[in-house]
Amino acid sequence: MEPVTPPGDAVDHGAPWLVCQIDGCPQPAGQAPATEDEVAALTSLVAAALGDRRGGHTIVVGLRFVDGEEMAELNASHLGQAGPTDVLSFPIDGDPAASDAGDGGRAGPDAPPWLLGDIVICPEVAAANAPGHAGTYDDELALLVVHGVLHLLGMDHADDDERRAMQTLERDLLQRGYGPVAGDPWGGEAS
Repeated sequence: MEPVTPPGDAVDHGAPWLVCQIDGCPQPAGQAPATEDEVAALTSLVAAALGDRRGGHTIVVGLRFVDGEEMAELNASHLGQAGPTDVLSFPIDGDPAASDAGDGGRAGPDAPPWLLGDIVICPEVAAANAPGHAGTYDDELALLVVHGVLHLLGMDHADDDERRAMQTLERDLLQRGYGPVAGDPWGGEAS
């Protein structure tokens, strides 16, 4: 399969209102840019996770895949945690649906793009976690993308109620935008 555009370039994969900038290789220990099929699947999953929350904006989401060393540096500098983690989200403009009431009528075809934010995923950590979490690497990657989008939209899992709400939404969004996952990353708590 041929690689798509150079890292960081955007490609329209059926969601003309979504610009998904993908940088790096979504496969563990991968060196090549994402393939056309991977870009299409990831963009489709981000679009499904956003649903109708775009509020009339063109949304820009960055999706970056990094190695364990770079993820450990990001985790330490942004969260004060040691070692690599599976996913980090860096919101920029916040949830467009929550902001439309105060956008001064800027939503629409002439509105500037809505910079939702960046999601950084470490495929090495995702691959290590997958068997005991979502089941397969592809399932884990899909879960991390949806989880990252929900963080960009302002959701969190700092307390039990937030965690249950976020897990329930993850399960629903994955079912609609990806399909069932082989494992139970929610430990039976998100139903």
